[in-house]
Amino acid sequence: MVTRVDFHRFKQFGEGSFDLHPSGLTLVAGGNNSGKSSLLHGFAVWEFCRTAIEMERGEATFVQGQSRQGLGLGDEEFSPINVPSLKHLWTNLKTQKDTEPDGYTLKIRCDWESSRYLEFGLSLANDRLFIKTTDSNLAVGDAIPRLAYLPPFAGITDREMRLPGAIRRRRIGEGLAGAVLRNLLLDMYDRNVAERTRLRGARSKISNADLRRLRDTDPWELLQQTLRTTFAAELSVAPFREEYHSYIQVEVDKGTVDGYKLTRFRRYNPRDLMVEGSGFLQWLSVYALATDPAIDVLLLDEPDAHLHSSLQEQLLETLRDLAAKTDKQVLVATHSSEILRNAPPSDIFELRTSGRGRYLAEDVQKVGLLAGLGSDYAPRVDRIKRTKRVLFVEGRTDLPILRALATTLGIDIPPEWVEWRTTRSQKERKQLYLALLEEIPDLVAISLRDRDDEPLETVGADLSDKSIAESGGFFARKWRRRYIESYLIWPPAIAAVTGLTVQQVEQDLMEKHALAVGATFTDSDAPQGLLDVRAKQVLKQGSTPVMAQFNATPLDVAEAMEPAAVCEDVKILISELIARASGVVGP
Repeated sequence: MVTRVDFHRFKQFGEGSFDLHPSGLTLVAGGNNSGKSSLLHGFAVWEFCRTAIEMERGEATFVQGQSRQGLGLGDEEFSPINVPSLKHLWTNLKTQKDTEPDGYTLKIRCDWESSRYLEFGLSLANDRLFIKTTDSNLAVGDAIPRLAYLPPFAGITDREMRLPGAIRRRRIGEGLAGAVLRNLLLDMYDRNVAERTRLRGARSKISNADLRRLRDTDPWELLQQTLRTTFAAELSVAPFREEYHSYIQVEVDKGTVDGYKLTRFRRYNPRDLMVEGSGFLQWLSVYALATDPAIDVLLLDEPDAHLHSSLQEQLLETLRDLAAKTDKQVLVATHSSEILRNAPPSDIFELRTSGRGRYLAEDVQKVGLLAGLGSDYAPRVDRIKRTKRVLFVEGRTDLPILRALATTLGIDIPPEWVEWRTTRSQKERKQLYLALLEEIPDLVAISLRDRDDEPLETVGADLSDKSIAESGGFFARKWRRRYIESYLIWPPAIAAVTGLTVQQVEQDLMEKHALAVGATFTDSDAPQGLLDVRAKQVLKQGSTPVMAQFNATPLDVAEAMEPAAVCEDVKILISELIARASGVVGP
C-alpha cells in the first residue's frame, strides 16, 4: 500500500513529505491545526483525481511516457472534501504560478510498495479546477491502490439505487461513501445467502460445525453479531430484483439478545436505516468499507467525533484485526486521548504544526502528545463504575472457557466482573488499574495471564504472579500451566467433540506430543509434561489429527468437560472470582 506521500502547496503543508507504514492501523495524532485532517484530505483529493481521470481519460493516461491532457471540472463537481472555496486547497490560498514549470501549482504524489508512484497536479483558473497526471513511473498493468475517505459522518440517502462497481468506486473516490452503504450491505448479505445455501446443500439445515465456522468468519455474520452485542440490533435486507426493484431497502430491528438470537421488542416496528443515529451509521459505514475487497486504503477522519468511546475501541480492534487479515492499510485521524493512551507507540503517527511527522518509538513519547489532547474519560467504564470489578484477560475465549468450566461445576462466575481483553504485561495492566482507580475508588481488578515460557517458580500456590507486587485492589494471577487451554487436554472431552474414541485421542497425544494423561491431570502439582504442553497447538483446528478433521474448538472441549476433570487451578481462580466479587475473601 502507500509508503509515502509528497505535497506541493497543499493546505498548511506547503512542501511536505511523510513516510507511512504500508499496512496495518496507523493513528494520526497531533495538536490543533497540526494537519491530521489535512493529511487524510490530501489522500482523498489524490483518489478523487485518480477516479475522475480514469473515468474520463482511461487508465492509459497513468502510464509513464504517455501524453496527458488536463481535465476541467466545475467547482460543484469537486466533492471529496468540504472547502469554502477551491482556493482553500492551496497553501495560503495562493493559486498563481510561482516556480512551477507549468500552470499546475498544487501537486500530490503517492508512492506505494514495489517502488511505484503516481502524481497529480491541480490548477485553478476562473473558478474552474483542472487536474492531470503530472508524473508517474507506472507500466501497463500496474495495480494502483484504491483509497476510501470517510469523514466524521458521510450522510446516506433513503433512496439508494443498485449501482455498478464503477459508479460505486466513483462515489467512494468522491468522498461519498455513505451514498453506497446500502449497496455494500446488499453485497455482503447476498454473499452470505449464497454461502449458507452451499453449506446447507440437500439437507434441511446447516450442520452445527459449519454454522459455527460461518459465524466466526463471514463478514455479514460478524457484522450482525457485533450489532447484536453492541447496539442490540440487527439489519434486515430486502431481496433485490433489478427487473422490478428501484431502491435497496435496509431496515434496523431492535430487541433483546441471547447469543445469536435477537427477540424484537414488543410493539417495535423495524425502521429504515437512515433514521438511526449518526454514531450507528458512522460505525456501520466504517465496518462495511473495511470489509470491501475493492478498498486497499481506508481513511477515517476522527471517527471518535460521533462514536461512544467504548465503540471507538471496539471499532479499532476490529479494524486492526481486519487490516492484519486482509493486508489493508487503515489511517485514523483522532483526538481521542483514550484511544492513543491504549495504543502501541508504533501505531501512532504524530504530526506537528511544523509540518513534520513521525511514528512514535516508545510510550514516554506519548506523554507530550496526550497532554494537548484533553482527557475525556471513556463511557466504556460505566459498567466498571457500577460493579467496581474488572477482569483483565488475554484472549477472546478466556472468559467463555472459564464460564463453561464453572457451569460444569454447577456454579456461575459473578456478572460483576467486567471483561477487559488486553495482551499487555502485568506491569502495564497495573498502570491501567491505577489510572482507573483515580476515577473509581474501591476498584478491584484481577489480572489473569498465561504463563507461556516463564518459569514455574513465578507462580504462587494461589496462582499469584510473583513477578509483580500486589497493590491495593490489584491482584495479578498467572496459570500454573502454559496456557488456559492446557487445562482442557482431557481425552474424554476431546473425544466427545471430535467423535474419536478416547483410545484414539490418547494414542494421538502420546505419538504426537509424548503426552500421557492420567489420574494426576487435575492436580495443581501435575506432571511437567502437562504443565508445559503447548496446548494451543494441540487443540488448534487443523494442527494435529486430534482436531484436524473436525470443526471443534477449545471452547467446545471446555463445554464437554466433566466436573471430576476440572483442574484444581481452575477451581482456585473461580473461587477467588466469586469471593472478591462479594468482597468476602476466604482463607
